[in-house]
Amino acid sequence: MPYKATSYLLSIVSISIFSLLLLSAIGQTKDPSREKRRVKDFGSSLKRLKWDDKKKAAVEKKSKSKPKSNGDSDEEEVVRVETTLVVCDILVLDSQGRFVPGLNKEDIIVTEDGQEQQVGTFSPGDSSTVPRSIVLVIDSSINQSGFVTQSVEAAKMLVNGLGPRDRMAIVTDQVELLADFTDDKKKLTEKLDSLKARPPLGKPRTLGYVTMWSETGAHYSALLATLNEVFDDTDQRPIIIFQANGNEASILQNSILPHPPLPPDDLSQGEMKKAKEYYKRLKRYEEIMSGHREFSLDDVYKAAEKSRATIYTIIPGYKLFGFSQDQQIERARAWNMKYDAGILEATKGTRFAMHYDREPRPDWVLPWEVDCEYREQSALAYLAGITGGWADFLEEPEQATKVYSKILTDVNRRYVVGYYPSNKQHDGKRRTIKIEVRGHPEYTVHGRSSYYAPGSEDSVKSN
Repeated sequence: MPYKATSYLLSIVSISIFSLLLLSAIGQTKDPSREKRRVKDFGSSLKRLKWDDKKKAAVEKKSKSKPKSNGDSDEEEVVRVETTLVVCDILVLDSQGRFVPGLNKEDIIVTEDGQEQQVGTFSPGDSSTVPRSIVLVIDSSINQSGFVTQSVEAAKMLVNGLGPRDRMAIVTDQVELLADFTDDKKKLTEKLDSLKARPPLGKPRTLGYVTMWSETGAHYSALLATLNEVFDDTDQRPIIIFQANGNEASILQNSILPHPPLPPDDLSQGEMKKAKEYYKRLKRYEEIMSGHREFSLDDVYKAAEKSRATIYTIIPGYKLFGFSQDQQIERARAWNMKYDAGILEATKGTRFAMHYDREPRPDWVLPWEVDCEYREQSALAYLAGITGGWADFLEEPEQATKVYSKILTDVNRRYVVGYYPSNKQHDGKRRTIKIEVRGHPEYTVHGRSSYYAPGSEDSVKSN
C-alpha cells in the first residue's frame, strides 16, 4: 500500500506540474507589438545561415550586434530545443489498420534508448487538456496556382476545428508569416482568403538571400524558418501541415537531384539541334540556381527532428509511388501538358507567359524529370515520417477537402503521451523512442521515433 500510494502521489504531482505548464502558456497575455515584430522579422534566422562546405551543414553567422552568452561559439547549430517533458502524439492501429479507441495511461509502454520510462501524462488527441499549436505552411507560387483556391477552402476545416485553447498560424512560400498564432477564427479565415486574391506571380520580395519571383517557391525555406522561429516551450503539441511539391530541393546545398542528361546520339540533325538548345537551357538554369540557398535538406531534416512538431506533408501533383517507370513517364507527360496549359492561363497577358516555353518537353528529358520528381516526393515523405506524421498526394484540386479532413481526423484520434526522461544528461545526443501498447504486439503505433536531448549550452540560453 505505501508503494502504491507513493506511485499514485507521484502521478498526481506529475500531472499537476503538466497542468501548471499548460495554464502558464494559456495565461500569457497577448502583446500586439510582439506579434507585429514576429510577422515583420519572420525569416530572419535564414539570413544568419552560412553554408559550411567542410561541415556540409548550415551554421549561424556570428552576430555583431548581440553579445554572446556563456558557452556560445562563433558557429552554432541551426536549431536548439530545450527538452524536459518529452511529449509524443501517437496513432494506434489494430492489425486491420483501424484506429484503436479507449486506451489509457496504463496501456502505454515507453522506452528510451532501450530503458523503460514512467509515463507521466496521457490524453486523447481531441482533448482540450493539451492545446494544439498548428501551423499551415502553404506553397502559393505560380506552379501551384491550380491548387490554391481549393486548398484554402479545405484549410478552413482546420480553423473551424480549433478547440477553445488551440492556436493556429499561417506561413506562405514567400517566407512570410501571414498570420501569427491566434485563436481568432475570423482573422485566420480572412488571411486564408487573401491567398486566393493574390496575382499568380505574386509580389517580388527580397529577403536578403533570395528574391522570391520565380516558378520555384521557397517552401523549404519557409518551413525551416517556422521550425526555428515560430514554436517555443509553451507549445505543448506543435503540428505543421506542409503543402508543397518539393521543387525547392533543386536549389539547396548538396542537391539530391541528378544533373540533366545529354541528348541521345541517334537523333536526326534537326532534332539534335533543338535538343542541344534545350540542353543549354537546362544547364543554364542549373548553374544559376545551384546552391542558391545556404542550407541543405539534411539541415531541414535535423531541424524537424530536433523540433517537437508532427509534420504532415501534402504533395500537389502527380503521384509516382507505386508505378512502373513506363507508367511514371506517361503520368509525367500527361501532367506536363495539363500543367503548361494551366501556367499559360494563369499568367495570360503577363511578361512571364510571353517567355514561357510552350514547346512540349522532348522524350529524352522525361526519364530525368521523373527521377527528379520521384526524389523530391521521397524527400517530402521522409520529412513527415521522421516526425511521426505522414505524406499524402493532391493530384486534383478537388481532393483537397478529403486530404485536409484526413489530417484533422488523424490529429483528433492520436493519443498524447508525455514523460520525463530518466536520462537527465544535457549531452545534445539523439535518443530513440519506442512506444508500444501493453499486451497487444499486433498493434501498430505511429509517432515520433527519436528526439534530441538538450545540449549543455541550453541550460544558459533558450531557443
